[in-house]
Amino acid sequence: MTIIEGLIRTESDGSLSFGNYSLPKKSKVSDFEHNGDLYKVKTHKEVTKLERNDMFVYESVPGTTVTNFKDNDVINFEVEGFEDAQVTLELEAEQEYSIEINDKDIGTMKTNLGGKLTISVELDEDVKSKVVIKKV
Repeated sequence: MTIIEGLIRTESDGSLSFGNYSLPKKSKVSDFEHNGDLYKVKTHKEVTKLERNDMFVYESVPGTTVTNFKDNDVINFEVEGFEDAQVTLELEAEQEYSIEINDKDIGTMKTNLGGKLTISVELDEDVKSKVVIKKV
């Protein structure tokens, strides 16, 4: 299992890592500065949430640990948890995105009016799944 010291950190490549699905009680870190933005993470075994400047970015049910999260033109990250997770991301409203999980093309999905995109990721404890999301 990947442990994120302090629940959120900046990696050497400029990406973010956050979350800890092994925590039995809710834990959070607020006002984590990264590239001029303030991040807040809330995490435990039931849910992991990430906000940037008080705006929704990521949520998983149940909780997960996310490493190397980048959300530029292409969103990519690695995720791990103790069981399959539903992951929701905030993207552009009513846009189509192609989705790859572990280098397998899952297809395209369109975000709703609020810009939310929800995917299911099959997870096994101590095994990371790689997720890549690209605007079509």
